[in-house]
Amino acid sequence: MRPGPRSFLFTLLLLPFALHAEQTPPALSATATAEQAQIDALEQRLATSEQQREALGAELQASGGNSDSALIQRLRQENQRLKLQLKKTQADAPEPLLDDRQQWFAVGAGAALLGVILGGLLRGKRRSRREWIN
Repeated sequence: MRPGPRSFLFTLLLLPFALHAEQTPPALSATATAEQAQIDALEQRLATSEQQREALGAELQASGGNSDSALIQRLRQENQRLKLQLKKTQADAPEPLLDDRQQWFAVGAGAALLGVILGGLLRGKRRSRREWIN
């Protein structure tokens, strides 16, 4: 390759770095100061809002503390009542005849017995032995 195109390509590769290194024009610095002033105003408003939020939070805790504790106490009492009612209902319930494992075993045995009975009925009166035809 000739030396001319290589140097041209190298120059084109360095062009973005040169453009990036330029100083900011005065018009951009004026907008930067306006933006900084706006940021300062927003930070001041944020500080004011935080103070108001803290004051309202303290006021809410002071006023809501009494009603919350009464509500919590009432909910605890109802929870205890429901637990007692559940225990009473469970004690009154009759014991199941079979537990889950025994029930599944009984279902499987019933299905097997039904299969044997249906097989015997479908066979009919034929008592001859059937063999596979090769």
